[in-house]
Amino acid sequence: MSPRKKLTDDSVKKEEIKEEVVEKKPRVPRRKKVEEETVVPELTVSAEVKPQVVEIPLEVKKPVKERTYLEAVGRRKRASARIRLWRGGEPGITINKMPLSKYFPSEETQSTVTSPIKAVGQTDRLSVTVIVKGGGKMSQSLAVRHGISRVLLLLNPVFRRALKKLGFLTRDPREKERKKFGLKGARRAPQWQKR
Repeated sequence: MSPRKKLTDDSVKKEEIKEEVVEKKPRVPRRKKVEEETVVPELTVSAEVKPQVVEIPLEVKKPVKERTYLEAVGRRKRASARIRLWRGGEPGITINKMPLSKYFPSEETQSTVTSPIKAVGQTDRLSVTVIVKGGGKMSQSLAVRHGISRVLLLLNPVFRRALKKLGFLTRDPREKERKKFGLKGARRAPQWQKR
């Protein structure tokens, strides 16, 4: 004979409370989403209705403007130059709406700017406009040289060999190093004194 648990009044009350709790929280089934059927009205075409053709007047039609230039960006230090090589137009280089000789008066900077054009043998053939910002005159001239080299590459990929050999396509990464705290400059330490 197996031992039976004696039911006390306390255990009976606990079972009743559990049943009440279960009764208080009935399980609610999840609602299923009902897909609504879309009703498309049928179109009836009568013989009397004719489709109307709307003609657009010629004044409204605008011709798609073709890009008549090639564009590239050259950079050096804090200077950046936007170069546009125009197809057709007067040959020459204008920088910030000024001629080359007026914007860069020194011969060194002028030769720097024109060196990629001379390297590929396109002098007195190309019309180039430049907008240059930031940096000093020397870094601006190097930024213009970098940009002109990139534009010439877009014009004719054959020029790559000559420009790469001279190093005109490489962006010069050297920039001013920041000053560090505790030092006089980027690396210059204060003078050491023994006594």
